[in-house]
Amino acid sequence: MHIQPDDLLLIIDVQNDFCPGGALAVADGDAVVPVVNRLAAHFDHVVLTQDWHPAGHSSFAISHPGAAAFSSITMPYGPQTLWPDHCIQGTAGAAFRPDLATERAELVIRKGFRAAIDSYSAFFENDRTTPTGLAGYLRERGFRRVVMAGLATDFCVQYSALDARRLGFETAVVLPGCRGIDLGGSLAAATTAMREAGVALVEEIP
Repeated sequence: MHIQPDDLLLIIDVQNDFCPGGALAVADGDAVVPVVNRLAAHFDHVVLTQDWHPAGHSSFAISHPGAAAFSSITMPYGPQTLWPDHCIQGTAGAAFRPDLATERAELVIRKGFRAAIDSYSAFFENDRTTPTGLAGYLRERGFRRVVMAGLATDFCVQYSALDARRLGFETAVVLPGCRGIDLGGSLAAATTAMREAGVALVEEIP
C-alpha cells in the first residue's frame, strides 16, 4: 500500500473495553495496537474514533429487562444488537489503550453519546442519516482516501468503511490492524460486504 499525502488514517475504537479484560472484549483485540502504531508513523494525518456512551444507553442489554447481551431487538431505526455495558463516558473502559500512540491524532470523533441511538460508524449514527461531521471535515481538508484499522472488523470498522464508500471516498481497511467479534458469521459477511462495496482489503502494512 503506497501512502499519499492526502490519505488519512482512521483508527477506530481502540479502547480498553474492547481489548482483553474489557467489558466487551474482542478476542486478541490488543494485537491491533502495534500494527496501528506502526501504520500511524507513516501517515501525515490521523483521526481517532471513541465509543462514548452515557450510562444506561439504549443499546445496553441492561436497559431492556429480560433481554440477553448479544441478542437483537428492533429499535425505531432498525435492528439493534444489545451489548454488555461498555465504554461509558469518563470511565477507564472508555479510555484509549494506554499503549496506543495517540499524540499525532488531529481529531477525535466521539460516537454513541446520544442515549436513544447507537453509533457504529465514524460517519453516521445507526439511523444512517444523523452525521457525526467527519465527512465534512475530510472534504474541507481535501482528503482523498481513508485508510482504516481498529475494532471491531464486523461492526464499527465495517460500518465506517461502507459509509466512507457511500460518501465517495476511496477506502481501505488494513486487516492485520483489525479484529472481529464474529456473531453468527458476521465477520465473513462483513468482509464480503466491504469487498463488494469497493473497499480495498489490505493484508500488508508498510
